[in-house]
Amino acid sequence: MRLEASCQCGKVSYSVESRTPYPYMRCYCSICRKHAGGGGYAINLGADSDTLEVRGGEHKRFYHARMHDGESEGERHFCGNCGSALYLYDERWPELVHPIAAAVDTPLPSPPEIVHIMLDSKANWVDVPEGPGHVYFGGYPELSIEDWHRKHGLLEE
Repeated sequence: MRLEASCQCGKVSYSVESRTPYPYMRCYCSICRKHAGGGGYAINLGADSDTLEVRGGEHKRFYHARMHDGESEGERHFCGNCGSALYLYDERWPELVHPIAAAVDTPLPSPPEIVHIMLDSKANWVDVPEGPGHVYFGGYPELSIEDWHRKHGLLEE
């Protein structure tokens, strides 16, 4: 699926091909909360980094999040003008880029379940939805984004 995405002010936009376009995962870690704003859950999708085409790249910046054991290797790309979170890239997995679902302008498909991760890190004021169709993890789940799509028969081979 071809994804088109942009920042709020329109200075940066990008397109990328994704085989895993379902925004099923909500992350409550402090990095997602503080980088994307609000309660968290930036909801990273998976996409093919070779297909990434950025327009307005001169306005783009990136940030390496501070971790308990140093600096993250992942680059959190954002608009240097309006601050909108755009995507994550990590050179340890050069074939991947992770679009931030909130920046994607293309209508995304509705996932069959919502996976809430990093709940041990969520802010105490954030209410997590409960009930059928919700799965919960204190940390990271075992399934990768691609594995989750495959498990649900949603992987576009």
